[in-house]
Amino acid sequence: MKTLTAEQINEIRSSVDIVDIISKYIPLTKKGKNYFGVCPFHEDSDPSLSVSPDKQIFSCFSCHTAGNVFTFIKEYEHISFIEAVKMVADIAGINVDIDTSNKKTIKNNDIYKIYEIGQKFYLNNINTQFGKQAKEYLYKRGITDELIKEFEIGLAIKDSKALSNLLTKKDFKDKDLIDSGLIVKDERGFHDFFYDRIMFPLHDTNNKVIGYSGRTYYNSDAPKYINSKEHVLFKKGEFVYNYARAKNECRSKNTVIIMEGFMDVIRAYSVGVTNVVATLGTAFTKEHANIIRRLASNVIICFDGDSAGAKATMACSDILLNFKIVPKIVRLEDNLDPDEYVLKYGKDKFLDKINNPISVMDFKLNYLKNNKDMTQTVDKAKYASEVIEQLNKIEDDILREVTLKKLAKETDLDVGFLRDKLEKKEVKEVIKPVKIVKTNKYTMAELGLLYYMLRSGEVIKMFDNRTVYFPTKEFRLLAHEISYFYKNNGYINEADFLSDLDDSMVKVVGEVEQLDLKEEYTNDLIIDYINAIEEKNIDDEINRLSKLMVEETNEEKKLVIAQKIIDLKVRGERNVG
Repeated sequence: MKTLTAEQINEIRSSVDIVDIISKYIPLTKKGKNYFGVCPFHEDSDPSLSVSPDKQIFSCFSCHTAGNVFTFIKEYEHISFIEAVKMVADIAGINVDIDTSNKKTIKNNDIYKIYEIGQKFYLNNINTQFGKQAKEYLYKRGITDELIKEFEIGLAIKDSKALSNLLTKKDFKDKDLIDSGLIVKDERGFHDFFYDRIMFPLHDTNNKVIGYSGRTYYNSDAPKYINSKEHVLFKKGEFVYNYARAKNECRSKNTVIIMEGFMDVIRAYSVGVTNVVATLGTAFTKEHANIIRRLASNVIICFDGDSAGAKATMACSDILLNFKIVPKIVRLEDNLDPDEYVLKYGKDKFLDKINNPISVMDFKLNYLKNNKDMTQTVDKAKYASEVIEQLNKIEDDILREVTLKKLAKETDLDVGFLRDKLEKKEVKEVIKPVKIVKTNKYTMAELGLLYYMLRSGEVIKMFDNRTVYFPTKEFRLLAHEISYFYKNNGYINEADFLSDLDDSMVKVVGEVEQLDLKEEYTNDLIIDYINAIEEKNIDDEINRLSKLMVEETNEEKKLVIAQKIIDLKVRGERNVG
């Protein structure tokens, strides 16, 4: 493995167009010279993310996330910088041999290794004589050898010390073994958390195993499923099953199907539906929604067909609507989950369901009507009020209007009367970047100087010649990073420069990029910025010395401080003049 030079990294970056790359992840709309889209890095529905084809950078006016093509992929994919470089190189068709280990992997390397060993152990078991009965069970469930291999299904054998005996012979710390959740320690010593179960591995977004769901495979009084407990790598409220395997298919189809269980996903795969993920039966969270919306613009919810599944669908759709995602819904009859539905009704009928989802409001109308007697005035009024409440969560004017007409027909209420009950939606510009509000001229001077330093070597030279000291620590650090980059490379290019920065400094660049300044500048403007910054430094020093003089009891030292204050005031007046 080798380390890439800055020149090689910049060559990889310049070999692709940031607009092309980002538009594969989120829809972009051209307005003026730049492109705009909904920022995927914070909860938002307005297009606050600006992408500049000229500068080859992006920046969000709202959350200050900014960077080049590497930064975007790193943040979006939750991977390291060097992994992002490798991804862009692959897209550009540039062959690179680099070590893509990231800090998270290194930090928790032993736990990842424990899972690697455990996974090899389980995979080996299912292909031995111990796995014969487990495989027969899977075959009866319609899980073929191809699916077993695809989803890396394994087996924890009946010996409850089999894996623990293997792992304790390695050089792992006891704490890491226990923290992994695979090993338990009690008065009997070490033993396996999972044993005598078919093992379905859970992979993180980087396709590394971080947990399991273990299932019994013969009649037993034991719980049918046991899932890994949460640990440093596995948080159920943030975990999406099958993400790594499905992400490319979801993005190519611009549609992601959400199910509840991993068996539902595996069954969907068996009939060719591969743009599918699952929440593993846990309550759908904002964190889930944030991950889901990075996969595709269109979302279909296909939860279990029973009342619990309907309730979960309602809750999931509400969270997605808060993210301004209007999902479509698949409801399965006979209270069946997707796995059971395919087994009972077959591939064609299931595909027909998936290809013809209903609107979220049609689902909500049916859900809210349930257990209500529409011949009773009170129930009818309650139903109308609940539907109006749900419509207020919808931004789509056409969907609102269509639903209102259905509601009017069902309740015998005037559609105009119902429309008046709706909250009036604000009329928003299609693209309206949020401009930063500056508190004073000094902060504006710091940001303005940084803005032009990022664009001009001449401005960097003016900064260096005057030895400008930025009062704000973050801005001061960024200014020195810009100066250092220019001295080392002999040029300033914002997209290249961003590759050298840590995440905290990239955020500061994002704040600078909010400025709505002209690209051209005059020397007088730069001098005004520098003078304003120096004026702030003088004022701060005068305030510091004034407090010091009040506290000082020695008269001679007071006179010295007073003279310093006078000199500073003269210096300040000279700058103004």
